[in-house]
Amino acid sequence: MESIDKVKGTFDMKNREAAKPAVPDAVIKRLPRYHRYLGELLAEGRLRISSAELSKIMNVTASQIRQDLNCFGGFGQQGYGYNIKYLYGKISELLGVTQGYTAVICGAGNLGRALAATRMFGRRGVTRLALFDIDENIVGSEIYGIKVYHIDELYDFCQKEKVAIGVLTVPKEAAYSVAMTMARAGVKGIWNFANTELEIDALPVVVENIHLGDSLMRLCYEIKTKDEVDGNGDA
Repeated sequence: MESIDKVKGTFDMKNREAAKPAVPDAVIKRLPRYHRYLGELLAEGRLRISSAELSKIMNVTASQIRQDLNCFGGFGQQGYGYNIKYLYGKISELLGVTQGYTAVICGAGNLGRALAATRMFGRRGVTRLALFDIDENIVGSEIYGIKVYHIDELYDFCQKEKVAIGVLTVPKEAAYSVAMTMARAGVKGIWNFANTELEIDALPVVVENIHLGDSLMRLCYEIKTKDEVDGNGDA
């Protein structure tokens, strides 16, 4: 039997881990930008960079960069800066790029086809295994080298292949049903482009709701505001 001191030590360690402060959402949202810019620096053959140099590239203060990276241990060395390859690798680990996640795309319309064509997934360590649709005319075919299955096969496929990510490009009326099918099959995360807010609290799945229209309207707002400041708006 374990000693009381050993059990107490394990309990205290778990409590300390649970008490660790959560990383702010703003920091998490900046991590992909760090990853992107560091990747570009690596491609240029750069070996190291200071927080001051990185701040100019990212348009974030050097102090903010240090605070962000300190949330995960710092990674820098005073008087040297950051080893770009090492930092890129660490951020890749934090973002799950090295985990070998797999994905399926549900909906083989224009957006689904565009996502099947892009090399974005592979560059971020995600392998697309299949497309799913209800159109019998394309079921069984391949789109950009990815086989199209009938949506009725979704549950069994996701469960068998242990799919990690489901990409939703289906009509919003079908989004919840398809998302629940994936979640019940063990899919861990859903990237939702279905133009509707999805919340699946009953199952352990992470949902990222993407609204392209919202992004466009924010851009329009910024243009309109700038025009008004510059005096270029309609009288």
